[in-house]
Amino acid sequence: MVRSVEIMDTTLRDGEQTNGVSFVPHEKLLIARMLLQQLNVDRIEVASARVSEGEKEAVTMICRWARQADKLQSVEVLGFVDGTTSLDWINDTGCKVINLLCKGSEKHCRFQLKKTLEEHVTDIKSSIAYAHTLGISVNVYMEDWSNGMKDSPEYVFNFIDALKDEGIERFMLPDTLGILNPMLTAAYIKQMTERYPDLRFDFHAHNDYDLATSNVMAAVNNGATGVHTSLNGLGERAGNAPLSSVQAILKDHLHIATNINEAMLGEASKLAENLSGIAVPPNKPIIGDSVFTQVAGVHADGDNKNNLYCNDLLPERFGRKREYALGKNSGKANILKNLEELGLELTPEQTRRVTDRIIELGDKKQLVTQEDLPYIISDVLKHTAPDDKVKLISYMVTTAYGLKPMASVKMEIKGEVYEESAMGDGQYDAFVRAVRHIYKNKLQRTFPWLSNYQVSIPPGGRTDALVQTTISWIYNEKTYRTRALDADQTEAAIKATIKMLNIIED
Repeated sequence: MVRSVEIMDTTLRDGEQTNGVSFVPHEKLLIARMLLQQLNVDRIEVASARVSEGEKEAVTMICRWARQADKLQSVEVLGFVDGTTSLDWINDTGCKVINLLCKGSEKHCRFQLKKTLEEHVTDIKSSIAYAHTLGISVNVYMEDWSNGMKDSPEYVFNFIDALKDEGIERFMLPDTLGILNPMLTAAYIKQMTERYPDLRFDFHAHNDYDLATSNVMAAVNNGATGVHTSLNGLGERAGNAPLSSVQAILKDHLHIATNINEAMLGEASKLAENLSGIAVPPNKPIIGDSVFTQVAGVHADGDNKNNLYCNDLLPERFGRKREYALGKNSGKANILKNLEELGLELTPEQTRRVTDRIIELGDKKQLVTQEDLPYIISDVLKHTAPDDKVKLISYMVTTAYGLKPMASVKMEIKGEVYEESAMGDGQYDAFVRAVRHIYKNKLQRTFPWLSNYQVSIPPGGRTDALVQTTISWIYNEKTYRTRALDADQTEAAIKATIKMLNIIED
């Protein structure tokens, strides 16, 4: 039989300890629903007790929803050995599982609590007994467990010996300070699972040495029955083990079963990125924007010849698709792949000339997207391609202290000239509002919805050089992405907008 492992995601508790991250209650509910309903993780840790009234409101909202969705036992809150205080707080929210934070190393017990193990155990037993009277299940976090195993293993074993018969659901083994490597993780977890074969152990990794995912692999390989993750690897300091990477490694390398719906990993990552404000690096495995993009032309050629450059991490598995970059490393195969996607055909000579132009642009550090390709073809070949259907004849944007920026726009759309003016929250916003007025009031047409706007200096550029504006638009449930370069940010954004309008007209 295939072995299975529980996934407990702690994005909403440990992940929120990322510097600068704070979720408001409705954002926590959105992420909780994504994790439990769409990603199908087994459990989620949503907060620490006693933090704030806002946190209490968030937990209450999540538990109310979870009860209706029959997932209340999957919602957990970190609590403390503080008599009845944490447990009363948790009980008030309607939550039914506490992750009780205890001391997993002698050093923490002696110097932070200033107590002996026996005194600490007495306090823990009192909290457990009170939790059970409230109908609350108990998991125990052994804080600093990894240092405990390194410096005071007898303390760790005596701790568990004293509590293993107290009705604890799981013992959680955190690498609190991120000190472990896979060899140590394997050795320490093996000691735990061999000594206590009837207990359930969760492993909680931190990524200080960039080894969190490797340590999770070692823990599962040596008997851990549950692992803790977070979306995008969010967490204190260097973060936690990313759910996406953990899922891929468990399935592909250890052949471990989980309940995760892999097709939703990309969407969940974007939700966490948007609500946390922490950008995902483009080369982040599984979820980065560039990880399913082939750059070298030889790779695209190999994909055409029996998928020679594909591995088990197929983009479709994660709700994504493979792309082929356009730049100085592009070969003919990359160009052909993008032309095929656009439904365009060129002669071999035309393809060579377009390829040369894309390589030239790449040497100048300009990024070329698939949406740019028709313009490059038209520019290079200078054949009988029709002129742009949308042309910007003139525009003026003004800004003054204490007044909203204003834009006046004159443009030609399919041979007809239109003029409009509008005010906005910025110069570009005023421009877009004026164009939207033309489309809505004079053409009676829907204007695309701007979904993302990014400004950057092209790689290797200087602050007094060109800026690059990348804009994503949604129109008729399809996403378009256009880019433009200019010394002026507003001008670059306007160029990208006109590109988008021509793509839609075509």
